[in-house]
Amino acid sequence: MKFERRLPGDDVMVGIGIGVGVVVVGFEFGGYKFTNKKTVAPPGLVKTPHGVKHQIELTLEQIFGPPDVNFKLQIAITLLLMMKTILRRIIIPYAKLSPVINNNLPRFHNHINTAAESPHSAAAQEEEDKTAESITCICKSFSNNLNWEILNQKFMFVDLRNSATINRVLIQLKEPLDAKKALSFFHWSAHLANIKHPTNTYALLIHILVNAKLIRDASALIESVLVRSVKGNFNNPSGSANLLKNYQFHNLNCDGSSSVPSFIDSLMSSYEVVNSSPFVFDLTIQICAKLRMIDEAIDACFCLGEHGIRLTDITYNTLLRVIQKSDKTKLVWKVYEQMIKQRTYSNEKTTGIMIDALCKEGKLQTFVNMIDRIDGKRCLPRVIVNTCLVFTMIEEGKIDDGLVLLKRLLMKNMITDTISNSLIVYAKIKLGQLESAREVFDEMLKRGFKANSFVHTSFIGAYCEAGKVEDGDKWFKEMGHIGLKAYGEMYAHMIVGFSKVGRFEESLNFCQNMVQNGFIPSCLVFNEVVKRVDGHEGVCRANELLTILLDKGFMPDVNTYTYLVAGYGREGDVEGVLKLYYEMEYRKLSPGVLVFSWLIFRLSKAGRLEESEKYLRIMKARSLAPLDYTRDTLFQFLERGRK
Repeated sequence: MKFERRLPGDDVMVGIGIGVGVVVVGFEFGGYKFTNKKTVAPPGLVKTPHGVKHQIELTLEQIFGPPDVNFKLQIAITLLLMMKTILRRIIIPYAKLSPVINNNLPRFHNHINTAAESPHSAAAQEEEDKTAESITCICKSFSNNLNWEILNQKFMFVDLRNSATINRVLIQLKEPLDAKKALSFFHWSAHLANIKHPTNTYALLIHILVNAKLIRDASALIESVLVRSVKGNFNNPSGSANLLKNYQFHNLNCDGSSSVPSFIDSLMSSYEVVNSSPFVFDLTIQICAKLRMIDEAIDACFCLGEHGIRLTDITYNTLLRVIQKSDKTKLVWKVYEQMIKQRTYSNEKTTGIMIDALCKEGKLQTFVNMIDRIDGKRCLPRVIVNTCLVFTMIEEGKIDDGLVLLKRLLMKNMITDTISNSLIVYAKIKLGQLESAREVFDEMLKRGFKANSFVHTSFIGAYCEAGKVEDGDKWFKEMGHIGLKAYGEMYAHMIVGFSKVGRFEESLNFCQNMVQNGFIPSCLVFNEVVKRVDGHEGVCRANELLTILLDKGFMPDVNTYTYLVAGYGREGDVEGVLKLYYEMEYRKLSPGVLVFSWLIFRLSKAGRLEESEKYLRIMKARSLAPLDYTRDTLFQFLERGRK
């Protein structure tokens, strides 16, 4: 039987052939041929399409012989550890192996482990035997329920400061029936050796306790780890990475600067050693949430998701509720998005939490109105929540991810067809693919999809933003022909669009129509109108429209009056400038430099020099520096008056 796999990189390829009497491991690495005779021979090169191939030949007798066989290869320890990883990666679990190979493969792994270690001296081997004997004795003692005083006397000379030894004892006590004994040993060893256990020892014991359904004890340990990590006094010596000599755990490399990610890493690394349950990760996230460690819990959720570990809806709900009640409400959508990505779908409790988050952010009515424009009727709360999620993702530029989630939600009937189709068109528009969006829209119409105000508003906004106001105007008129109601946002797009291309009359007309239909433009939209106002008649129309808006509760800002003052100033209407200045003072809006400049300039031009000097003094008293042109103009008129 032969397996061959190319590893990442062009200079490494490993092939393994397993036959009746020999195992051949070939690899491309460096320029030497390694053998089992403790010698390094000159390169015996075999050309391959990808480089040079070298081989190690090991007989079954050498591999599966007694443990004391002097099986020491002149090869780097790193290379043999790499070979062990390679075996795991290239031997397919469901491949049909011969009974001999299938039965002896674990022993082969074990010999690879042994070969990967540096050669033991006789003293080192004797020390290992003593350690193994001590571990066996400790396990028997705890099985006999000896008290701590007797245990202290019996093992006072045993060095329990080595975390690997402690972990080996825990492994021996990993069965659910021995879980209480494992917990007792954990506390006793810390007391005897006066040490703080490292992260991986905690993780190993937590798995054992969860397997034994000792949830309260496991929770206490998890909370202890998390609290210590926050305080920054967690003891995690570098030598504690190896839990057991015969267990080499894969480093999952979770990102994070604190020791909470390190703890999650340890939980994942030791997961298979005790055949643990995924509930241990749910329990950890729930306790993180209970301790208000929001950022750490979110990071852990993403880390676990990247490694294929799915959390339950209970865990997500616990975390979502804590976030929703905190001052980090926006993060609730990040977690909800991750929840859907991991295919853990919401229930009624989840929906309630997300609705509360929308209320807290003040966005609930906005999305209710948006869905009314799409569907023309009220929808279930979960539809509102999921619409908000996908719409927000599209707005933030995560369009591909948003559409993937949209498809999943649609398959689970968690969003309606009409809303789904509308969001697909909207996504195309956000990508700037207007022609493609129109094609998709037309295709949907052929399949029975009904046009709605939301889609039309999206097209109008896109065309106006691109400066294609004529196309936007066509969509606006088309709405009237098919009986769709125009909303304030639609008018706003048309007002700003026409204003930006210099068509002030059309912009002002749309603004007036908007007011007549019961909508009030935002301050930014109205400012777009008055900013480009032209001609005395246009300025007067804009000012009259402002008066109407003020009666309807419109709140202008300094810029609104500044633009109108500039309009009257350009037209030489000094009385119009004065009226607006007094109105600003009445509304407690502080006039800026431009307002005073136009006021002084126009008063000077009108020969009202005393008033000009008065407003110049007011300007200086308010620490506003007059423009050079304004000062020069006033002095020029003053000189003329003296003559």
